[in-house]
Amino acid sequence: MIDNIPYDRPVPGHRRAERRLAMRVRTVAEAYALLAPSLAGFLLFLVAPIFGVAALSLFDWNLMGAPSFVGLDNYRELAADSEVWRAVLNTIYYVVLNIPAQTVLALLLALALNRRMRGGKVLRVVFVLPWMAMPVALGIIWSWVFDPRYGVVNQVLGMVGIDGPNWLTDPAWAMPVIASVNVWQYTGYTMLILLAGLQAIPHTLYEAAAIDGTTPVQRFFTITLPLLRPSMFFVLVTNTIGSFQIFDTVFVMTQGGPGGATDVLNFHIYQQGFQLFRSGYASALAMVLFALILLVTAAQFLYFRKRTVYDFS
Repeated sequence: MIDNIPYDRPVPGHRRAERRLAMRVRTVAEAYALLAPSLAGFLLFLVAPIFGVAALSLFDWNLMGAPSFVGLDNYRELAADSEVWRAVLNTIYYVVLNIPAQTVLALLLALALNRRMRGGKVLRVVFVLPWMAMPVALGIIWSWVFDPRYGVVNQVLGMVGIDGPNWLTDPAWAMPVIASVNVWQYTGYTMLILLAGLQAIPHTLYEAAAIDGTTPVQRFFTITLPLLRPSMFFVLVTNTIGSFQIFDTVFVMTQGGPGGATDVLNFHIYQQGFQLFRSGYASALAMVLFALILLVTAAQFLYFRKRTVYDFS
């Protein structure tokens, strides 16, 4: 009987393996079909423009005539341009002002709202509202607030006998004012992310630490901060990337002044590309900004990679 079975007939084990393979292929095909719209948008609107800007940086083009290939001349020019280095330093200065202040203030607010308190949900909405406003509109409003003659800030300072400075025309104060406006706008969003991270930490860990006799400060540094690193990593990376791309507040409030004190790299790119019509040179500047963001983000990934815990169980 056994000898009469054809050798090419699949045995049940083979059929099950073929079935599993077919199901796996179908699952992968369905996944890629669902991912296709987002993947197409990612490739079309993010990856392709990066390669397009990189290619354009090798040309000299005024947006009207035919572009002429100049190789690395744009990069050589920007490397010797003192205004470019000033813009890079201004951008780094803004990031240093913005990120620590925004993160610390958001963490303090998140810790306060993480406690059971009356009106906590209303306060969350109030703190997030500035993030939902348009940066251009906020820039106009804050320009009025910091007006040296009629602004609210100098009016209040004058009541206590302090002569307020010309906030937006003083090189020493212009960038801190720009940073303070963005801290005010985006702290609520950062607070919301950190609050979600705080609420994901199991309360049993705090109870066990309290039984061991630890103080609230010790529990903060040994439990809260280490387990908050996933949320902290997210907000630091996204906020740092956004800070390096600061443009609208500078455009509305100072136009890069006074004397180039707020001329950040993104605004310098705008000037070169859309005011001086040097698209190739502006593209080279954009690649420098891209490389700078990539370098800082990679450093953040390397720092948090082995210091972040995602499983609290």
